[in-house]
Amino acid sequence: MRDAETTRERIAAFLRDEAASPSALAAEFDITAGAALRHVRHVARSVDGDEQLLVAPPECRDCGFDAFDDPANRPSRCPECKSEAVDEPEFKVAPA
Repeated sequence: MRDAETTRERIAAFLRDEAASPSALAAEFDITAGAALRHVRHVARSVDGDEQLLVAPPECRDCGFDAFDDPANRPSRCPECKSEAVDEPEFKVAPA
């Protein structure tokens, strides 16, 4: 029963089916992108041993930089070229 699930449980179930950015999760679950990131961090800690949270890190669309300190963060600009054209990270729950 989907109605009895918490937002985190629903986000984890969603991420088992498809990869999503914080903004996509925010739109899907009617929460802020910051709240989506907090939920995803909790999902990462709570997935069982048969699963793992995969993270595609943010990437600068101008220079291709993707070695951000925190790959699960939404950077406002690229530390290399200072561009604000940075794609958000994407998350997916997958079998371990």
